[in-house]
Amino acid sequence: MFLSSCGGDVVYRIDGKLANLEDQHIYAVFESEDRNVVDSVVCDKPGQFRIKQEQTDFRQVTLFFEDRTRWFTIYLEPNEKVTLTGDVQQSYMLHAKGGRLNNELSAVRKQLASLLKEQEDLRQRMQNETQPSNDLTSRQANVNHRLNEEVLGYIQNHPDEAASVVLMKTFLLNPDDTRQLDELLILLDPKLKDFYLVKELEQYSARAKRTALGAEAPNFTVKNIYGQTLSLDSFPKKYLLLTFTAPWCDMCQTDDLYLDEIDRAYPEDKLQQLLVSLDDDMTALREVLRRDSIQWNLVADSAGQATLLVDLYNVSALPRCFLIDEEGTIILKTENGAEIKRTLENLIR
Repeated sequence: MFLSSCGGDVVYRIDGKLANLEDQHIYAVFESEDRNVVDSVVCDKPGQFRIKQEQTDFRQVTLFFEDRTRWFTIYLEPNEKVTLTGDVQQSYMLHAKGGRLNNELSAVRKQLASLLKEQEDLRQRMQNETQPSNDLTSRQANVNHRLNEEVLGYIQNHPDEAASVVLMKTFLLNPDDTRQLDELLILLDPKLKDFYLVKELEQYSARAKRTALGAEAPNFTVKNIYGQTLSLDSFPKKYLLLTFTAPWCDMCQTDDLYLDEIDRAYPEDKLQQLLVSLDDDMTALREVLRRDSIQWNLVADSAGQATLLVDLYNVSALPRCFLIDEEGTIILKTENGAEIKRTLENLIR
């Protein structure tokens, strides 16, 4: 099956020959500035496929394998055929040949192969252990540091390569501190200033600064599940703990984050909480709340409100907690409930 209809001129073509592909269904997301096109292809032979796309103006395509558990992004140039090879079980090491950017990124991945493999092995071991040992955690931090140092060296030595921009996005994003990213963006060759990923990174930096420590918390207007309209002005002269959560997130439960304990420890005239849940099943949410002894102030995603707040507060992972002081300033960002408890104990006597 091809992604495009017959009879037109092929603008983009991708030929794949992948080892160890168990699920022969591949999903492709073609992305342009203003639209995405999603489709699927079934391999003609095990691990072998051809994707054709006749529509123009696409910048990249991300292929999803093994029931969307693995993925790989290819950067597109009109009329440039791309071949994709490698072991899909090591998708971080797939080799894309065709177009300057794909070729350069494949060369970089080859240079970083041993570190990337070590990083992936440690990540899987961490996932498989209920309580990862200090040794594993230390080794993971070490390999991440070494990998980032290698990437940083490449970027500094190749400020004129679009591959440097992709590596920034892949390895060097820190929502809590964009200083390194800002310095590297300045370092880039001026000819890359119109590259779409450069613009994305500039926007990312601007969003991150919006919720940096010491910044004025972005205002919002939402309705909680009881229909009450809320904004920052709804919590005057008191601390606000704004928590982003989801029912499917194991680390996001209120007791794991000590939110229950915090709620009982501080009166409403000192501290209030607002939970933002990425879940649109209102019936299930109300049933959970009905059984809970605490009447949570909760915003759900039934009208896209939670998604709006996720973007406004630049939330990239769950859980995410923001402690906002009495003047509306962000004084803590964390996913650690114990850190929230310690901070509040020092602030509220």
